[in-house]
Amino acid sequence: MLVAAAVCPHPPLLVPQVAGAAAAELDALRAACAEAVRSLADAGPGVLVVTGGDGSPASFPGDAAGSLRPWGPDVRVGPAGGEPVLPLSLTIGRWLLEHSAGVPEARFPLRFEAVASDAPAAGCAALGRRLAGSADRVALLVMGDGSARRTEKSPGYVHPDAVPYDDMIAAALASGDSGALLALDPARAAELQVAGRAAFQVLGGAAEGAPPPAAELLRDEAPYGVGYFVARWLW
Repeated sequence: MLVAAAVCPHPPLLVPQVAGAAAAELDALRAACAEAVRSLADAGPGVLVVTGGDGSPASFPGDAAGSLRPWGPDVRVGPAGGEPVLPLSLTIGRWLLEHSAGVPEARFPLRFEAVASDAPAAGCAALGRRLAGSADRVALLVMGDGSARRTEKSPGYVHPDAVPYDDMIAAALASGDSGALLALDPARAAELQVAGRAAFQVLGGAAEGAPPPAAELLRDEAPYGVGYFVARWLW
């Protein structure tokens, strides 16, 4: 069963070595992510699963490594010498685990699960249910960004519906509304370049049927024209 979940964004700039002189701009976001991730460890899970979007679905073991070389410095996460195989979302997830005080020492198995970014809602929900049922006490770290079409400086051309759509996601995360996440329309999310839609729906499926969680939205911001959310759900 699912005992805790955290949602964090996955921009490469979250890693200070990649951000360089601009690292301080994301200090508050970085701190909120660390707080949310520590909540997962504090829940005493039997397994912690990191999930995030990628071009295709894939499962990786707990010792899987990742690299941020395509985005700048060759910052590596995971066991030394391991071949980097994790996609960006899971690489940032692993980095957060390794840089959140107390988490590296926690004694619980890790798993990494990439969900196809264009996966249908039903498939995302089914994956979430499977992950939630994979152990007696499951913690889920969900890596996902909001719309990349919020402003004229966004990676995607500005869309008038981007901010309201992100507001809807933020409200669902703040209230622990798994049904609202499951109701996200994949086609609309793709139009608004919501990179985290599939991962958010994995969370929706994992929490489906569970009692309402104690939910908290720690951050909701868009410093570079992309929606970033940090939230935690605890049972």
